[in-house]
Amino acid sequence: MTSISLFGILVKIIGAIVIAFLGVILGLFYKGIDRKLAARMQARVGPPIRQPFMDFFKLMIKENIVPQNAVPWIFNGAPIMALVSSITILLYLPVGNIPPLLSGYGDIVLIIYLLTLPAIGMVVGGFASGSPYANVGAQREMVMMMSYELPLVTAVIALGWKLSQVYPQLNVFSLAIINAHPIWELVGPLGFIGAILLFITFAVVTPGELSKVPFDVPEAETELAGGILVEYSGRNLALFGLADAVKTIVMISLTVVLFFPYNISHLLALSGAFALIVDVMFFLVKIFLVMFIEVTFIRVAVARLKIDQVSYAYWVPVAIIGLLGLMLIVLDTIIV
Repeated sequence: MTSISLFGILVKIIGAIVIAFLGVILGLFYKGIDRKLAARMQARVGPPIRQPFMDFFKLMIKENIVPQNAVPWIFNGAPIMALVSSITILLYLPVGNIPPLLSGYGDIVLIIYLLTLPAIGMVVGGFASGSPYANVGAQREMVMMMSYELPLVTAVIALGWKLSQVYPQLNVFSLAIINAHPIWELVGPLGFIGAILLFITFAVVTPGELSKVPFDVPEAETELAGGILVEYSGRNLALFGLADAVKTIVMISLTVVLFFPYNISHLLALSGAFALIVDVMFFLVKIFLVMFIEVTFIRVAVARLKIDQVSYAYWVPVAIIGLLGLMLIVLDTIIV
């Protein structure tokens, strides 16, 4: 019994290492694609797709400078906290037909908590740096966190509530369960419209979670000279870059799992390893398409908002859209 449990633990450790490695590689690769597409949409050549990899390796060999007024152990620990928490979320995400590595050890409620840790790491690091620019950026990050949590939680609760009405015996907040029961197949006409509104809500929350334009006010290079990251360099800045790349994959994958958890292997009459490979490839394609919509297109099409505009946008119009989507799903259930 002990050997079996030790073997299981060893498998999970190896699986976690593999997932972390693939998450980092995939995150940097998609970040390069995002930058290239954004440049093309602005009639620029843009950097090569491998540029994020080059930036990471260059920063890793640069000197890691700690400001004189900083709190060193917090300043150096914040990037590690941001990266580790981002990678941890990957262990709870299903990929195609592959269940999460830590399936049964947490659900989407835990993931929402974990999503706040990279942002908290940046806030703590900004305050610990001793820079006035970083302090302002950290304050903005805190305001933005409090602003987008309501619409994010609303979308998640709406999906879980609908699943609980159809499958009361299941753990409706488990990502594996949500991935196996797409919301579009559980609702009628009103609920379908509500699900669309919930997707819009989640799509608008995503660039806020990632601090991308138009919600990049915590960094705002033209205003705060980099904001939270203004004092970071070398290895610490490289780790924050990795955390951003991994968190991008996390948020995009969450969108796919919550709203587009479909596979195509059954349509092609595939089974076994071929079905697994095809579904994983299809999952990567879905990630690319969702990334283009939620990150690339939005940051090219919209200018940066001011912090009061960001707070208002999330608390009023986006929250209202999310609550309206929830109401339509509830009405759809009552009518049916």
